[in-house]
Amino acid sequence: MRFLLALLVVATVSAAAAPIDIPIETNRTALVLRVDADGHLMTVHHGKRLQQAAEYGRLPGITHLNEGYSEYYNSAYTPAGSRSLLEPAVQATHADGNPSIDLVYMRHETKPAGAGVTLTTISLKDPQYPFEVTLNFRAYQNEDVVESWSTIRHSEKKDIRLQKYASANLYLSAHQYYLTHYHGNWASEVRPEETALTAGMKVLDSKLGTRAQMLQSPMFVLSLNQPAQEEQGDVLAGTLAWSGNFQFQFELDPYHNLRVLAGINPYASEYTLEPGRDFTTPALIYTYSDQGTGGASRSLHRWARNHRIPQGKGDRLTLLNNWEATQFNFDESRLVDLFNDGKKLGVDLFLLDDGWFGNTFPRNSDNAGLGDWQENKAKLPHGLGYLVQKAEAAGVKFGIWIEPEMVNPKSELYTKHPDWVIKLPNRPDAVFRNQQVLDLSNPKVQAFVYGVVDNLFTKNPKLAYIKWDCNAVIYNAYSAVNPTSHLYVDYVRGLYQVLERLRAKYPTVPMMLCSGGGARVDYGALKYFTEYWPSDNTSPAERLFIQYNYSMFFPAIASCNHITDWGNFPIKFRTDVAMMGKLGYDIVVNNLSANDLAFSQQALKTYERLKPVIYQGDLFRLQSPYTNDIASVLYVSEKQDKAVLFAYLVNSRFKAGSELPPIRLRGLQPGKRYTVQETNLMPGAKSPINNTLTYSGDFLMTIGLNPVVNDRRTSVVLEISEAL
Repeated sequence: MRFLLALLVVATVSAAAAPIDIPIETNRTALVLRVDADGHLMTVHHGKRLQQAAEYGRLPGITHLNEGYSEYYNSAYTPAGSRSLLEPAVQATHADGNPSIDLVYMRHETKPAGAGVTLTTISLKDPQYPFEVTLNFRAYQNEDVVESWSTIRHSEKKDIRLQKYASANLYLSAHQYYLTHYHGNWASEVRPEETALTAGMKVLDSKLGTRAQMLQSPMFVLSLNQPAQEEQGDVLAGTLAWSGNFQFQFELDPYHNLRVLAGINPYASEYTLEPGRDFTTPALIYTYSDQGTGGASRSLHRWARNHRIPQGKGDRLTLLNNWEATQFNFDESRLVDLFNDGKKLGVDLFLLDDGWFGNTFPRNSDNAGLGDWQENKAKLPHGLGYLVQKAEAAGVKFGIWIEPEMVNPKSELYTKHPDWVIKLPNRPDAVFRNQQVLDLSNPKVQAFVYGVVDNLFTKNPKLAYIKWDCNAVIYNAYSAVNPTSHLYVDYVRGLYQVLERLRAKYPTVPMMLCSGGGARVDYGALKYFTEYWPSDNTSPAERLFIQYNYSMFFPAIASCNHITDWGNFPIKFRTDVAMMGKLGYDIVVNNLSANDLAFSQQALKTYERLKPVIYQGDLFRLQSPYTNDIASVLYVSEKQDKAVLFAYLVNSRFKAGSELPPIRLRGLQPGKRYTVQETNLMPGAKSPINNTLTYSGDFLMTIGLNPVVNDRRTSVVLEISEAL
């Protein structure tokens, strides 16, 4: 590295001083900001890192028009009003009513922020008002990932009103720009769509409040000069670490450069900021890759495992969920029988899903009981502690489902505390899935939600797992205790405050992030959760696509992939698809045939051997399910001594898959020699893969390997090991 991480860099500038370049670098990438002679901060480079830092001074920036406001186009944080007529990154009305902002450079500082991490802060100030913005850039050297966020503060005599407060204001230069974004709905999450950006503005956003990603996901890929390619080309992949309303704006300017504004959606969220208080935005997390979307994914995965997801370098529990077996209809004896099924199958944990609580309004369907978190005495007369003990006696751990942010109108909680519910006065209640949202901007509600979870662990210290659901959007947005324009922002902040307290007290408990499927998958919430639920759609044919798309941004160790009875698919195909992440079951074990049970028991043992590579290895998407008869992905260990290849038939038309060329592998060491062993076979099945041969990594990556996938072998798992 050219600079010592122990070095502290501090600089200031006065008006009309010589330009200052501020490089924000990782091992492979660089964002270079420049302070011009008038003190304005501009972006002059965003892409590959230069080997000679001194040459950043030769970067030309952009050529300005002869007149107008063109000097604002590449602003690093575009202010509203004054001479800027562009879409702003920050917009505010001062205490005296002035609706304009100007921002000039004051100082910057770069300092170490952990092993292999630097933090650069750049202070900007309005020359006429005591109004400041600090731009923050945390750069992860080894992972080539940057977190970008802003902090806004002022010391005016009265409150100011913030109308917009972006996390990041990026500026990119290329001949063409291709945007891939992800949209969908329940059971059809994260469907990608790529479009060429043309002059004007493309906006992606959400206004749903809680299940903010149900329709549009807060993540994107920008491919420069050509449509996105898996292993070649320049791309920037970004995602917002925020679990509420978001907004991305992509504006192709008159210079054919691209402005990207990302942050909290300002819709219905004008924020009143008191003097002396900070307003801190969530971070945009992004990576630049010159090795296509695959390179970007691998960088984000390494960053997530190393720096964001709890126990990202650790292990995960396999589980059996009762939902498919019982739904709401169960009692103690039925659950105890299922514990034994879990042990027979070979999983680590039994998860009790919805329906275990409520007495005055028993939770026997989804229209009552939410909010009343006491064990249902009719179903569980001996309480949860009894179940924890019985599970332990059976040889499995015990986990439980909760949805503490929500309430049914038919509940004791709603009767006692209607003011805790987000709803408009003088309007009829609007429910989503028979429920409403509690006002987490209210400190009393935060204390209640924290208490729900804390009480479960206090009364049941051996409780081993939490599935945290969130099934309603915010209708009739109104808070009885908070300025309504703050609600969308403070709701999410309130949620994070609860989760922060819980993680401080219970730092190692595994928790699944769920939200009616994949409607809350983001790195804001994944700071607190070990894993997430991608979709309620567990058909393996659909999960191939859903898991493939989530893998663009999130590592396999965090993706909960359950084997269920959704769709008419062989147990092997269902299992092979689920093995691409954190494996689980939601089936009736007693309904399995003897052959399927024997296969599943062995599959769990196989998975135990393979999961270190799947969880911690580099992911290579070899063949897309969108463009090939056979979809294939490969996980390669850090030492390149082990790999696991998955291949699936996605097109079952005549001869599909049987006459295709070999699949070229990636990520191996060319000079090493490898053996290939098919695993996860059905009992008695024989593999056509010759496991006595050895191949060089060069051969496997240049010529490839045929996994022999066809309509009789619809899924194949290959274990690739360095030959000793």
